[in-house]
Order: sequence, then structure tokens, then C-alpha cells
Amino acid sequence: MAEVVLDRVDKTAEILEQIKETIAEKKVELIHLQFVDMEGILKNITVTVEQLDDIAAGKQMFDGSSITGFAPIDKSDLYLQPDLNTFAVIPWTIEENYAEARFLCSVMNPDGTLYEGDTRNVLQKTVARAEEKGYSICIGPELEFFLFKADEYGNPTAELADHAGYFEPSPKDLGERVRLEIYRALKAMGFTIEASHHEVGIGQHEINFKYADALTAADLATTFKWVVKTVASQFGLYATFMPKPVFGICGSGMHVNMSFFKDGENAFYDPADGLQLSSTAYQFIAGLMENVKNMAAVTNPLVNSYKRLVPGYEAPCYIAWSASNRSTLIRIPAKKGMATRVELRCPDPSANPYLTFAIIAEAGLNGIEKGLQPCDPINEDIFHMTEEQRAERGIENLPESLEQSVQLFEQGTIGQETLGEHVFSEYVKVKKAEWESYRTMVHTWEIGNYKNKF
Repeated sequence: MAEVVLDRVDKTAEILEQIKETIAEKKVELIHLQFVDMEGILKNITVTVEQLDDIAAGKQMFDGSSITGFAPIDKSDLYLQPDLNTFAVIPWTIEENYAEARFLCSVMNPDGTLYEGDTRNVLQKTVARAEEKGYSICIGPELEFFLFKADEYGNPTAELADHAGYFEPSPKDLGERVRLEIYRALKAMGFTIEASHHEVGIGQHEINFKYADALTAADLATTFKWVVKTVASQFGLYATFMPKPVFGICGSGMHVNMSFFKDGENAFYDPADGLQLSSTAYQFIAGLMENVKNMAAVTNPLVNSYKRLVPGYEAPCYIAWSASNRSTLIRIPAKKGMATRVELRCPDPSANPYLTFAIIAEAGLNGIEKGLQPCDPINEDIFHMTEEQRAERGIENLPESLEQSVQLFEQGTIGQETLGEHVFSEYVKVKKAEWESYRTMVHTWEIGNYKNKF
């Protein structure tokens, strides 16, 4: 055991030395310590580079009582432990003799243990549980976003940045230049970008980055949203990951592609099977099918999320799976072998990536542990089935509102098992308050439909 600890210390020292070399080369003066609140909103503390050794040792304290879902005021002292692997120089801060950098951090208790209210720590616990079963988790998320024109104060207007359609190039795709700068910034921060294109909705875009282990994938997704928003603002635009910002066109999803690996091999792949899926993959799919209703409050966390999950706009709203059918909730992409994966299509990009990846992985593990078997795949277009036809096939709906999702979240077990008591209870509290605020608010639709009529 002593040798393992020593190796870890040596590796940390080596990484820290490399970071110091980069800091000297790029003339970094300020370091941003980033972490997320319970809803996945990025937070930030800025310190000087002279404090690097103390920072790396986890000595930066902050007041947790002011962060959504964190500590009560009588237990507010928390610490930030940077993940040295997340160090990156921030591209848009680089000048001739000046630059800034960042770390993503886990939140720690004063005694050095992982803070239970930190959602990054929630995911780390899921990763550890999978490892106990012999699995490593690989994830490739696909985040869509919209670009709106911003006003003089940087706030979004109702005007979309372009009117292009799916895969259309310039001159119709006015977001092409913005995506190029986003690509450059992401690449400079260590991303491997695989594709970039205009999406189906006007003003809607997608940039895909390479898959990674679960924790890294969540870090990348969090960083991605920050970079997209920052670069867009430099063009006088506002990027939003709101699931359904415009009525009448497709909303934005965050499709989550997940694989489990065991002993260096893809545990979802079996060349002897008709679909080239292993028994583990089928059990994983069954676990998702069984738990998806009870975890929708995490994967689709906003009132607005359920405006996306309606028929007619390509978003999955029916619980079914298929090897290729894009109208189903769960799809198995065509690439097999080491690339075999299960794609869950309901999550949206407003979701906290750490909680979302954790609860999807836990649902799949649940299916594997119980030896569950999925129902038959649905290979027909579900969107064009009648209600009676769906009922005959046993195809159920996803929850239709945040209220319904939170109720199912409370009734099920997957939420509390994954999030832990603290995050679970705080999450339910915040989401109930969000629904109550929406429920009691008088909306524009009501004014337009009722004010002059009654």
C-alpha cells in the first residue's frame, strides 16, 4: 500500500511540475478555480499564481452556504481540491505577457473527505462503484445549443442568429464563423473535436467532441458550455442550452452515448449476437428502461425540458429501444466492436452532466446486477403510430411535466441511491420550488388567450 501512495504522490508532483512549466511559458498570472453547484451551474474563484502550491494541496476555502444545494450556514466552510488533469490556459485571456488558467475542482470537507453535496463527487462515487464490479465507464455526450442575437447589455433578444437548416453551409449558416472560434478555443484547451454543423432548428448548432471516461466527459461537457457561451458573447451573440427556447421548431438535446469496458474490452459487444450486443448490453438497456421515468427529473431538469419532449420535433417521448430507429428513447448506433455503445436520447443540455452521467450509469448497473431483460425492440416509426397502436405494443410515455417527474423521482429508488441523501433532498426541494413558481405565475399565453375573452 505504501508503494501505491508513493507512486501517486510522484505522479502528482510530476503533473504539477509540468503545470508550472506551462505557467512560466505562457506567463499565467491568475488561476480560476471552477466547480459546479447542484444544478450544474459553473462557479469560480480567482487566485494569483503565487498560491499554486497551496491551491494544489486543497487549501482554498470558500463559503458553501451561498451555493445552491450546498452547506447550511452553520457548516459553511468548504475547500476546493483542483483536479490537476483539468488544468488549461484560457485561450481568450492570452496576451503578449499575460494569461489566465483554470482548474476544475472537487469540493472537500474540512477533514479532507469528499463533500457529499458536490455533484462531481457524486459521479466519482458511481465510477468507484462500477470499478468494484470490474467496469470502467466511457461516455460521449452530444450537446446542442442555440445562438441568439444579444442586446447592448449582452442579454439575449428574441432574434435568432441565422435562418439556416440542417447541415446547411454559409452564407445561410451565419454561425459557421462562431463555431470555428469555439473549435479553436476548445482545441487549445485540450478537446479533440470530431464534427461541427448546423442543426435542424434555425439558429441551432452542434459541435461534437471525443468520448472519454465518465468524470472527464462530465468535465468536458461543463467546460464546453462555458466556452460556447463565452465565445458567442465575443460575436455579440448569446448561446443558450435551454432545451426549447423557440416554439414550433426542434429543441436541443444532450444525447448520452455510454459504454462499459471490462479488462480492456467493450463489455457491450458480442460478435455472435444478431445485433452484436452482449448480455451485459441487454441488461444495461433493460436497466435504463426500468428506471428512466424515475430519473427524468435529473436528465430533464427544467419546466422547459418537457416542452421539448413532445411528438413532432424529433425528441424522444416514448419509452422504447431499437438498433437504429431514431424515434426511440434508446438507440444502438451502427458502429460495433470497441465502439459499441448505448445512446440515451432524452437528456437535454440544461442537465447537470455529473448527476446525469451518474444516474444513467447507475440505472444500467442496476439492470446488470438484477439480470434484467429488455422488451423487444421497436423498429417502426413510433411518432406515426396511433395511441392505440402504442398501447398494443406496450410503449409508455416519458413524464410530461417537471411536476410529474419530481413525483416519480421521489417515489423511485434510483435517485436517492445515486445522489445520496443530501443532494437528493436538496434537489427535490429546489425542483419543487421551481415548479411552484411556474405553476403560480401568470404567463403571456394566458394573457393572450383569456384577457380579452372573459
